[in-house]
Amino acid sequence: MSIPLTADASLHPLVLPARADAADAAEFRELARVRNAVYRELTGRTEQDLTPEALLPILRSRKERTTAVWTVRVDGEMVGRTVIDIPHEEGSRVAIAAIELHPRVWGRGIGTAILPHVEAFARLHDRTVIQNWTEQPASEGPRLEARTGFGSVPDDHVARFLIRHGFSLEQVYRVSRLEVNAETVRRAEELRDDARASSQDYRVIRWMLPTPAEHVEGYAWLKSRMSTDAPSADLETDEEVWDAERLIESERRVAEMGQIIQVTVAQHVATGELAAFTELRIGPDLRATTHQHDTLVLKEHRGHRLGQLVKCDALLSWTGVAPESRDVITYNAEENRPMLSINEAMGFTAIAYEGAWKKELS
Repeated sequence: MSIPLTADASLHPLVLPARADAADAAEFRELARVRNAVYRELTGRTEQDLTPEALLPILRSRKERTTAVWTVRVDGEMVGRTVIDIPHEEGSRVAIAAIELHPRVWGRGIGTAILPHVEAFARLHDRTVIQNWTEQPASEGPRLEARTGFGSVPDDHVARFLIRHGFSLEQVYRVSRLEVNAETVRRAEELRDDARASSQDYRVIRWMLPTPAEHVEGYAWLKSRMSTDAPSADLETDEEVWDAERLIESERRVAEMGQIIQVTVAQHVATGELAAFTELRIGPDLRATTHQHDTLVLKEHRGHRLGQLVKCDALLSWTGVAPESRDVITYNAEENRPMLSINEAMGFTAIAYEGAWKKELS
């Protein structure tokens, strides 16, 4: 059933198809196309494009969260989407929501009309906080500082919309790009060798998903610690519980999406504990942009240059996995100076910024 928003705009709940190529998947495939068009318009880049086959596993509800999806139409034409995730972590107060509209329909009151439906859905699930991550178009105009005191985003249409509706900018993520060439490879070799001198009690282990059975428990623990050890400012951060079942299911989704992930870890030799990790990910096209996803050094193992060790070792080995992928994109909180320093030493440069926003519901 459609929900009227404005005189010419409406909101439509989307039932996901069983498969992206199913007979009833036309609307979902259109959603994937519009999603990509919106991201391209906002960022000026294409590395966030997803095929319908890759997008579908992301939007399905799963054991650890409920996901709801709506399409937005103007005069019958799909111009955007709304997605809400309800985490199932014990005690969670959070709904994670996104309203994504093509810029050509901005300024017509559509987002403002959608927001009460987002808030109603959050309240229906007993949530009192809405959080949102939005990458904004580059701008030379005024900037808005994060409450952390680290980083800023353009004080533009997106920021004004969120502030007008009660959101506060809690954190800023730096989007960084590394061009993979002979110079950056040489630099990574030097940095890796330098890190080895400070990490002689550790060894590097790598694998391609699926994770070998002997590392499932340790890797799941590292994934759990991402929610507690990474900088999160004053955002509501649920402590995620990762076990073998959750890890194996997440890796099944990666395979369904047609993507590959290389995991690089530092293992403490004396105890066998996995102490640090980083992930490199790419889709079926091995010439496309590589994404560096989760990267973490456990608090109790910091001070041994393990972040530098695993990031550089991962990049060097990745040149044999996807030699035609000529750039790597990564996201880091602006207050995460240790990780940003590693990136800068490797040759990553900032190309954009993403705001993390929060609204307390009354």
